[in-house]
Amino acid sequence: MVDWLREVDGVIMLAVHVQPGAKRSEVAGLHGDALKIRLAAPAIDGRANAALLAFVAQRLGLAKSAVELKSGQTTRRKVLWVLGARADMVVRCLLGP
Repeated sequence: MVDWLREVDGVIMLAVHVQPGAKRSEVAGLHGDALKIRLAAPAIDGRANAALLAFVAQRLGLAKSAVELKSGQTTRRKVLWVLGARADMVVRCLLGP
C-alpha cells in the first residue's frame, strides 16, 4: 500500500502534512511519508484544522463526522482517522484515478 495510510481494526489512519494559507485547497503529492495537503484556510483559531477535516471528508464523499483529527492539533504534521471507508477507496479519492 502507501506509507501515509494504515488500516487498523476498520479505521483508516492518514499521516498528512498540511500547508495552510495556500491559494486553494488541494492534495499536493507527498512530503516524506505523509500526504501533503495545501489548505486555503489560515492556521488561526483552528480554521485550518476544520478546513482539513471538511476537505478530506468532501474528497472521500463522507460526512464530516467520519474524519477525526487524532494528533497534531498545533503542528503541520497530523494524523487523521477515517471511519467507514476502505483503504483502496481512500487512496483513489485522494490521489485521483
